Amino acid sequence: METVRPRVSVNMLAGLALVAALFIVSRLAAQQDLDARVDAFVEAVRGEQKVPGLAVAVLRDGKLVRAKGYGLANIELDVPVKPATIFQTGSVGKQFTATAVMILVQEGKVGLDDKVSKYFTGTPKAWKDITVRNLLTHTSGIPDYTDTKKTKAKELFNFRADYTEDELYRRLIQMPLDFEPGTKWQYSNPGYLLLGLLIHKVTGEFYGDFLQERIFRPLGMSATRIISEEDIVTNRSSGYRLVKGDIKNQEWVSPTLNTTADGALYTNVLDLGKWDAALYTEKLISKANLALMWTPVTLRDGKTYPYGFGWFLGTVNGHRLIQHDGAWQGFTMNISRYVDDKLTVIVMTNLEEGPSEPGKIAHGVAGIYEKQLAADSHSPDEGSLQASQ
Repeated sequence: METVRPRVSVNMLAGLALVAALFIVSRLAAQQDLDARVDAFVEAVRGEQKVPGLAVAVLRDGKLVRAKGYGLANIELDVPVKPATIFQTGSVGKQFTATAVMILVQEGKVGLDDKVSKYFTGTPKAWKDITVRNLLTHTSGIPDYTDTKKTKAKELFNFRADYTEDELYRRLIQMPLDFEPGTKWQYSNPGYLLLGLLIHKVTGEFYGDFLQERIFRPLGMSATRIISEEDIVTNRSSGYRLVKGDIKNQEWVSPTLNTTADGALYTNVLDLGKWDAALYTEKLISKANLALMWTPVTLRDGKTYPYGFGWFLGTVNGHRLIQHDGAWQGFTMNISRYVDDKLTVIVMTNLEEGPSEPGKIAHGVAGIYEKQLAADSHSPDEGSLQASQ
């Protein structure tokens, strides 16, 4: 018996091809419209904030969908920003330090509730209850050495002077605590500096070498490294500040204070895209430990604060947001991960904090991609505190 096959006419094939072509054209037009809206928004805010240059990356489910540079990486040489342009992370670097600590926790080499005195000799009596967890969550009570209002901090730390790790430690233990450990939340850069020293003591490696070995190289983050102004760094941008409305070069900081674990990294939005992708996996640490890093800290009185281990936690219109800002030496940045939407926006700029607000750009771009993330203020409901190195 002969099988009867449906006949496909030339007209039918032509019609299907036309439908497919129209679909592709429609998608391209929609993407071009989206790109144009993002560009217009970014350039408008960049102009308002007088940012010389910035780079933006957008990722969906860990996959890069857009990366673009705006403005100049170097004003004097008229070099434009590219996606590969290198910026400084500021305090966004803390999430790498926290992850390094969690790698050691996972391997049983460090305990979150270990007392700091287990790893450091000569700790003050007031430090007897400070734990590794306190350092990670900014609940140690150790004051911030970047707070110029604190007389003791100004006496002990000169950001134009070089210190060995031992000298930094001896100076830190001279600062009186601002509160009893675990009773309050207060941003503390020294807490993360100490975590870097702890990594060195436990592994025998400078924390920057440990990051390279256990995080950057495994993820292919070839552009990411500890700051070194004397080395030749391809695609490095210049940092700037505003002085009475005029753009000036960044202020100089001593080499050793540009290598501490509270946020002294070079990177670009492309490498941070690889970092974002890894956070959806268990390449570095288990999902349980990642979840622990993104859990609000519980204080002694039972109240919680929207900060985990190196990440601020919040929501935008009911959608979860895990984010952090960074600012240091004429650079600012923001990484915002809208985890319910699997959307991440990364913004890196070469202008000091204050005039530069990368978080405003990140949240605004997110709102363009997802209407439900749009907010008039372009800022999250919670966890939106600015925190610089």
